[in-house]
Amino acid sequence: MNPWRIVFHLLSAAALLFLIAPILAVIPLSFSSNSILSYPMPGLSLRWYESIASSSRWYVALANSMIIGISATAISVVLGTMASFGLARRSGPVAAAMRVLILSPMIVPIVLVAVALYLFLAPLQLTNTMTGMILAHTVIAVPFVVIPVLTAIEQLDGNMIRAAASCGARPWTAFRRVTVPSIAPSLASGALFAFAASFDDVVIALFVAGPNQRTLPREMYSSLRETISPELIAVATIMMIFSTALFLLMQNLQRRRRRMLQSAARS
Repeated sequence: MNPWRIVFHLLSAAALLFLIAPILAVIPLSFSSNSILSYPMPGLSLRWYESIASSSRWYVALANSMIIGISATAISVVLGTMASFGLARRSGPVAAAMRVLILSPMIVPIVLVAVALYLFLAPLQLTNTMTGMILAHTVIAVPFVVIPVLTAIEQLDGNMIRAAASCGARPWTAFRRVTVPSIAPSLASGALFAFAASFDDVVIALFVAGPNQRTLPREMYSSLRETISPELIAVATIMMIFSTALFLLMQNLQRRRRRMLQSAARS
């Protein structure tokens, strides 16, 4: 093997280890039988996972995260898809300004977004409500839908739609049977990104959520202010496994989309 290739692989492995080692070092502590986070562990135990399973506050926080995440994802997919079609069909400075405006929640620091959402929702009496949390998370989720869907629409072969129209398909039929299946992997990928953005948020929840809308990251943050316990590490481990599963699913969808584009280019 080429020596430079070996050096490249060693440097890549070192960089990967540097990034993932802090996470891997924490996960075993969630199985510690001791309440003090330290190595070496006196023994292995599932007591902290049993504590999570028997605690109603974690169930309520998880239910709130799922309700808010799924609702915000559904709304953001509809709004993001409509915005993507509008942006794909327009050009010029106005369209460019609209694109920057829609993507701004990804560019502006999340603290500023949270303050702006609080100032907007408070006069409408939507803070400390589930509706306010869903609307706030929709704002940060829409850009994650627009980016992949807009790219898919711009790469969509217009001849397919024209061929459907020449065969007698009405615009709605062509949209439903040609356009939507072509951009479906990007829609699914955007929906997963949007759900992950909502599920991981804690800053907006600090500003907008009330005691009855505490999400899982918000509950973890509150627990972190009191003490760092193995129970909190166990919750973090579950969230990491869930996020990793979402990431692998997104990678699979993107791989399918690339294969679809390659097969369309060859045909």
